[in-house]
Amino acid sequence: MSTPEAKARDLIDQQLTAAGWVIQDRAEMDRRASLGVAVREYPFASGPADYLLLVDGKACGIVEAKKEGFTLSGVADQAVGYGAGAPPTLATWGTPLRFDYEASGSEILFSDRVDPDQRSRPLFSFHKPDTLHAWLKDGSSIRARLFELPPLDPAGLRECQIEAIEGIEHSLRSGQARSLVQMATGAGKTFTAATLCYRLLAHAGAHRVLFLVDRNNLGKQTLKEFQTYRPPGTGRLFTELHNVQRLGPTGLDKANQVVISTIQRVFAQLTGADISEEDEEQSEFEHAHAPTRTVAYSPALPPETFDFIIVDECHRSIYGSWRQVLDYFDAQIIGLTATPSPATLGFFNRNLVAEYPYERSVADGVNVPFEIYRIRTQIGEHGGRVPAGYSVPRRDKHTRRQRYEQLDDDLVYAGSDLDRSVVVPNQIRTVLETYRDTLSSELFPGRTDVPKTLIFAKDDHHAEEIVGIAKEVFGKGNDFAKKITYAATEPERILGQFRTEYLPRIAVTVDMIATGTDVKPIEVLIFLRDVRSAIYFEQMRGRGVRSLNSVDLKRVTPDAVAKDRFVLIDAVGVTESDKTITQPLERKRTVSFEKLLEHVASGASDEDTVSSLAHRLSALDRKLSPDDRQRVADASQGRSLSELAGSLVDALDQDRIERADDPAQEAQRLRETALMPFDKPLLRNLLVELKRASEVVIDNLSSDIVISSAFDPAAAERLTTSFRTFIQEQGDDITALQILLGRPAHQARLTYQSLEELRTAMMRPPWLLQPLELWSAYRRLQGDKVRGNPAKALTDIVALVRFATGSTDTLAPLSSDIAGRFNLWIGREKQAGRTYNQAQLGWLEAIRDHLAANIELPLRDLQELPQFERRGGIIAARAIFPGRLDAVVDELTMALVA
Repeated sequence: MSTPEAKARDLIDQQLTAAGWVIQDRAEMDRRASLGVAVREYPFASGPADYLLLVDGKACGIVEAKKEGFTLSGVADQAVGYGAGAPPTLATWGTPLRFDYEASGSEILFSDRVDPDQRSRPLFSFHKPDTLHAWLKDGSSIRARLFELPPLDPAGLRECQIEAIEGIEHSLRSGQARSLVQMATGAGKTFTAATLCYRLLAHAGAHRVLFLVDRNNLGKQTLKEFQTYRPPGTGRLFTELHNVQRLGPTGLDKANQVVISTIQRVFAQLTGADISEEDEEQSEFEHAHAPTRTVAYSPALPPETFDFIIVDECHRSIYGSWRQVLDYFDAQIIGLTATPSPATLGFFNRNLVAEYPYERSVADGVNVPFEIYRIRTQIGEHGGRVPAGYSVPRRDKHTRRQRYEQLDDDLVYAGSDLDRSVVVPNQIRTVLETYRDTLSSELFPGRTDVPKTLIFAKDDHHAEEIVGIAKEVFGKGNDFAKKITYAATEPERILGQFRTEYLPRIAVTVDMIATGTDVKPIEVLIFLRDVRSAIYFEQMRGRGVRSLNSVDLKRVTPDAVAKDRFVLIDAVGVTESDKTITQPLERKRTVSFEKLLEHVASGASDEDTVSSLAHRLSALDRKLSPDDRQRVADASQGRSLSELAGSLVDALDQDRIERADDPAQEAQRLRETALMPFDKPLLRNLLVELKRASEVVIDNLSSDIVISSAFDPAAAERLTTSFRTFIQEQGDDITALQILLGRPAHQARLTYQSLEELRTAMMRPPWLLQPLELWSAYRRLQGDKVRGNPAKALTDIVALVRFATGSTDTLAPLSSDIAGRFNLWIGREKQAGRTYNQAQLGWLEAIRDHLAANIELPLRDLQELPQFERRGGIIAARAIFPGRLDAVVDELTMALVA
C-alpha cells in the first residue's frame, strides 16, 4: 500500500514533469540530459535532499518534499540547510544554492535567495527550467531590482497619480503580494498604470505585465491609451518602446510585454474553453458567473508568465471562483478602483497604499460634482392594472414579433415588473417628457440644446423602446437618440459620434458604457433601471463626473458655458436604496451662495455647511477667468478657490477625525480652521461679486407636470406597523425573536442560522418585510433617530428588532453598536486588572469585527477563516491567550451581542 509520502512524491513528479523537468534517480544521474534535471535523494552533508534541481548542467536549487497536508512554513529552514551544504564536487551556479522549494503535492512554497529579505511565497506549480535559467543568467531578481528604480519624474503627473505610483512601488519593495489604490473615476487610473508599467519594464527589468479589465470594450480603450502614452524623457510612444497586446483567441505572443485582457479570456486560455468577444462584454459587476472548469497547469501560460498583474476596477468576479486565475500566476497584484468595497479591501489584505476619493477630486477640479433630480410616476412607484376583457399586445423577446391577446383576468403588475415582464411605454414617455419640460427651466436654465444624455436601460429590448420614445418626445429624427449596446449595429462608431460630434444627443445603454468608458461631454445621466451592486452604481454614476474644458464642451454642445456639474435623474429610486456610496457635496441646495457665506461669517461650521461651500467654490472656480483667479488669490493670501475647497473637503475626512483622541473636538477644530479664510469680508464680498457675474438671470416658468420629491409617510407607517405585528405574532415561534424578546423559555444565544431563519420568515408572505425597506421606512418616519446606512449585514436585523420593540432609542448598524460595547468591555477589563497588549488587542478587534457580521464565533472558525488563519489560527490564539481563549471568546460574545 502506498504511503502518504510516496503519494506526495508521485504528485510532485507529475508537477515537475509538467513544468519541463526530467526526473532522475541518483544512480542514473545525467546532468545534461535536459536543460532542467531534477535528481531524487541527492546526498548533502546534512542528509539527502529530496530533489536536487540542475539547470544547464549546474545545481541551482532544492525541493524538500513532505506528505500532502503537511504544514510547509517550517520546512524552509531545512531546504536552506541543504542549499548551504552542497558538496564541493557538485557543479553549481553558486553556493549556497539559490532556489528553495517546499512541496507536498497539493501545496508549493518558493523562495529566491537573492530577494531582499528572502521570503517564501506560494506557487501554483514549479517554474520551468528555462525560467530559472534566465533568472540565473540575470544574477538578480525582479524583487531585488525594484530597489533600483530611479526617483519618479513628476512632470505631467497629478499629485494623486504621484502618490499612487510611489505608494505602489513602496509596497512592492516591501514584498507585499497585493497592493490597492483608490482613485476617483476620471483621475487617470490608466495613465497612472501606464507610467508604472513603463518604470517596471524599463528600470526594474520586468518581463511582462498583465492588465485585467472588466469588459472587452474597456480593453480596447486601454490599448488606445497605451498607444498614445509617451513616457517622460523618452520622446517616444510607449508602444515604440515596449510591445502591447490585447489577448485574443490565438493566445500570447511572447514578444509582448504588456498584455491587456478580461479575466474570462485568461481563464479560457488556461482551460482550453471556448470564448467569444460577446462573452467578454457583460459586466462582472452585475453578472459574476462562476466558471464551470478548474484552472490546471498550462505550458503555454506557465505561472511565471507575468511579473505583475494590474486589475483595473477590481470587479467582484475576482473574489469568487474566478479568483483561481489570479492565484495561478506567480505575480504581485496591483488593484485600481474608484470604489473599494469590504471584499476588495479583504482581497488586497487591506493594503490600501493610496487614496484619492471622489470628493477630493471635485475639490481639485479633476471631476465635477453632481446633483440628484428625482422623478416619480404613479406606475413607476406602485405598478398598474389592466382590467380583464381588454386586448393587450404581447411581444416575443427574441423575434420582437407582436400579437394581441384578450385578457381573461385582470393584469396586475408591480413597479419592479416594468420593462421586464411588462412594458408600459407611457411610463417611459412620462419620465422623458418631464426631463424635456424641465431642461431649460430647472435643470439647465437658459439652455436650448439637449445636453449630452446617457440613459441606463434594463436590457436591449428596454433600450429599443426608450430610443423610439425619446425621438417622439423631443420631435427629432433618427440621429437624435441612439442605442449603444452590444446588440446594436456598429456600437463603437456610434459611441465615437456620441463622444465627439453634435449628434446623437441621447445615448441609451445597458452595460456597454456603464463602466470605465470615457465620454466627458455627458451632463445628464438618467436611470431607468435599478442595480443590485452599490459599486456598479458608483461606476455608472462615474460616467458623468469627468471634467471638460469649455472649448471642448462647446464643440459638441454649443450653448453650454462650462461643465461645472452633472445631473443624475433618478426615475427608479436607485439613489434611495443602499447602493449610493458617494453622497453629493451639495447639501444645502435651497440656500443661496450669499446666504451660505453669511452663515459662515456668523460662525456656522456644521458638516452640511462646510460640504456645500466646498461644492459651490469648486463649481465657481471653473467659471473664472485668469484675472478673476488672481483677484481671489490676492484676497485669500495666495490661495486658489480649488485649494480653499480642498481644505474644506479635508476637514470632513472621517479617517483623520477618528484617529484623534477626541474625534468630536477634532472634527469641530478642522472645520473651523478650514473656514477661517472666509472670516474676511474682502474675500466673501469678492466671491459674491464673481458668482453674480458668472450667472445669467432666467425667468423660471412653471411646468404642468407632477414631480414628487418626498417619500410617502403613510406607506412607511404601514410597513413599520406590519413589522411590529410580525414580531408580536411570531415572537413565540422564531428562535431569534424569542432570544431578542427575552422570552423565559429560551436562554440560548443568537446564531447566524437563527438570524437567517428570522430573515426568511420576514420575507415570506403575507409579511414580505425586506430589511432594507424597513430601514428606509424608519428613516422616513424618524430620521433623527436613524444613523448610518440601511441594514447591509444579516446581523443588522437585530438592530431593527431592538428599535421596533423599544429596546434602543436609535437605529444604527449593529457594527457601530458593537464598537461602543467593545470599548466599554475593554474599560471594564482594565478596571478588573486585565490589560491587553497590542497583539492581543489585534485578535480581540478581529473577533469583534467577525461578531458584528456573524453574531457568533465557533472556535473552529479561528482555524478556518482567512482573517484568523493569517494570524496563525487557533494555535496562535491559544498561545496569545494562554488558558483563557474559550473564556475570552465567550465573554466577548456575551458583552457585544447579548
